[in-house]
Amino acid sequence: MSTIAEDAGGPPAAQQPAAAQPFRPPNMALATVGLALASFMQVLDTTIANVSLPTISGNLGASSNQATWVITSFAVSNAIALPLTGYMTRRFGEVKLFTWATLAFVVASLLCGLANSMGLLVLARALQGFVAGPMYPVTQALLISIYPPAKRGQAIALLAMVTVVAPIAGPILGGWITDNYSWEWIFFINIPIGIFASIVVGRQMKGRPEKLQTPKMDYIGLATLVLGVGALQVMLDLGNDEDWFNSHKIVILTIVAAVALTVFVIWELTEKDPIVDLRLFRHRNFAAGTLAMVFGYAAFFAIGLLVPLWLQRNMGYTALWAGFASAPLGILPVLLTPFVGKYASRFDLRMLATFAFFVMASTSFLRSGFNLDVDFGRVAEVQLMQGLGVALFFMPVLTILLSDLAPHEIAAGSGLATFVRTLGGSFAASLTTWIWNRRITVHHAELTENISAYDPAMQQTVHQLGHGDPQTGAVMLNQMIGQQASQIGFNEVFHLLGWIFLLVIVFVWFAKPPFAAKGGAAAAGGH
Repeated sequence: MSTIAEDAGGPPAAQQPAAAQPFRPPNMALATVGLALASFMQVLDTTIANVSLPTISGNLGASSNQATWVITSFAVSNAIALPLTGYMTRRFGEVKLFTWATLAFVVASLLCGLANSMGLLVLARALQGFVAGPMYPVTQALLISIYPPAKRGQAIALLAMVTVVAPIAGPILGGWITDNYSWEWIFFINIPIGIFASIVVGRQMKGRPEKLQTPKMDYIGLATLVLGVGALQVMLDLGNDEDWFNSHKIVILTIVAAVALTVFVIWELTEKDPIVDLRLFRHRNFAAGTLAMVFGYAAFFAIGLLVPLWLQRNMGYTALWAGFASAPLGILPVLLTPFVGKYASRFDLRMLATFAFFVMASTSFLRSGFNLDVDFGRVAEVQLMQGLGVALFFMPVLTILLSDLAPHEIAAGSGLATFVRTLGGSFAASLTTWIWNRRITVHHAELTENISAYDPAMQQTVHQLGHGDPQTGAVMLNQMIGQQASQIGFNEVFHLLGWIFLLVIVFVWFAKPPFAAKGGAAAAGGH
């Protein structure tokens, strides 16, 4: 274990207890920028390729279905790596793990940009997703450890802003780069950022004390984790395309995921040295905060998916303009982050989270009243209003779920919470689009059940729509009915999301203060 560096002008570290000399990097601002940039880069890459898939598949001679594996491979390997963060930090240390993972992310990004076939790109994305897994949780642990207790809220608020802004910026930036340069550059831009972040953090964190362990490898836990999470993530990603349980592939994946994850949970709870410490859920605040984070983030993720999709499908927006209409969501989180981080600790964090979820519920109910005549300004206005809730959502909930963890449990707890949050987002993406499509079918049937081709009024309407051509008029009428059915389904989904946000408020109040991080060891970075 490395020793704590002597403070300038102070007595040697050997003469003072470690807890009294918390580690601080030589340049706190530079260390923070390095950590934040790496996390922004990693979170950005979860969405930056989404709008470029048609271009990628065309250039590499692949089908659109094959191109979706560019997203799926990243998500699957990322979900597998996240809960392993605790094991890897114990084995290698947080600083070394962050540096190696960031450099490996750079290499994987280079391989993505150089890939000349869809198979190679999918493999490179899988590698990129796996090495990205520990980056966010370890960044969170490092930021908490180097900031004094009074300023840790600011560090968590900074990461919360990254979590919000990066997924919004991803599709806009990806679309702009693809249109103006080439799709390879959505991966190449990671190279200078990743190299800068790894060098800066490596140098600034040099000498940080870390107690390493050599835990035995839990092979059964690892195997069931990989099999269960991999099958579950693929099932969620392919479910809508495969018509869910009408597909033998989806049924088999569901059975494999259910059996493997059941064995995984039982094994990890009874294993003396588990690869994923599920016993962290014994902490009340961690359990309550994680539950609120999972459901709150799932509903938030569903909004981020549905609004751009609705704008393109129903309102005729291009992908770029759909991104611009969605972008105001990130304005208030960026502006308010310094204030939330500085002053949030003066309030009961449960009250702040309650207000946040109330705002997000209210904006969801507002969207449930949208129609096909709503304009760009109104869409952007509601997105801006939701940003107030988002600004007050992540920091309080993250602080609550980490508040009763011991210092050496923070990296593992952050990885586990992020893993469960990621799965919540995957469930939300699959279920909300499935519910929307099902409701479209139902409402289309309801809207057409009283239409008769023999009704004179209907014949006249079809004649007018088609400018004298009944067949063209019938097609146009069906499109109009389909748009109305889609809009009604969209409104119903957002009504449901509004109630989910209100439900999350209940989970928040299961937590109990105090919500300050435990002990001085966290500040020192000790384990």
